[in-house]
Amino acid sequence: MTERLDQPRELAPLRIRPYYDPEAFGRLSERIARFLGTARFIVYMTVFIAVWLLWNTLLPVKFDPYPFIFLTLMLSLQASYAAPLILLAQNRQADRDRVQYEQDRMRAERNQAEIEYLIREIAALRLALGEVATRDYIRSELQHLHEDLREDLRDGAARH
Repeated sequence: MTERLDQPRELAPLRIRPYYDPEAFGRLSERIARFLGTARFIVYMTVFIAVWLLWNTLLPVKFDPYPFIFLTLMLSLQASYAAPLILLAQNRQADRDRVQYEQDRMRAERNQAEIEYLIREIAALRLALGEVATRDYIRSELQHLHEDLREDLRDGAARH
């Protein structure tokens, strides 16, 4: 649609909150949660805290003297962000699991219906085969006919 120059523009609604892409934020939270659950993170965090403590206890320039209030604040801040990110990642995984479960359930129902159909088809084939003459049945009937013909030939030869 082209703008009309003889009419004023419509004002877009004022956004008070900044826009963010929830999907991109969710993916980022999953990446962070995956990293927080690794041994690499524990090693990095241990090295970071060890360097912090050594710096502030052994070096003459101390930016966070003992009781390490700033370190405690930083660790609390990290934990306060990590917990909701981990929960968000878990919720997204639970949603994916729920969708996967539903797809698996539907697939299982389809498979069950197909199996029941095949069972009915096999039963119908068995019934149809029950009415079909088998090789053994035909052989026995031919043997009976053969014996009857022999007897008829014997009886006919005995009469002449």
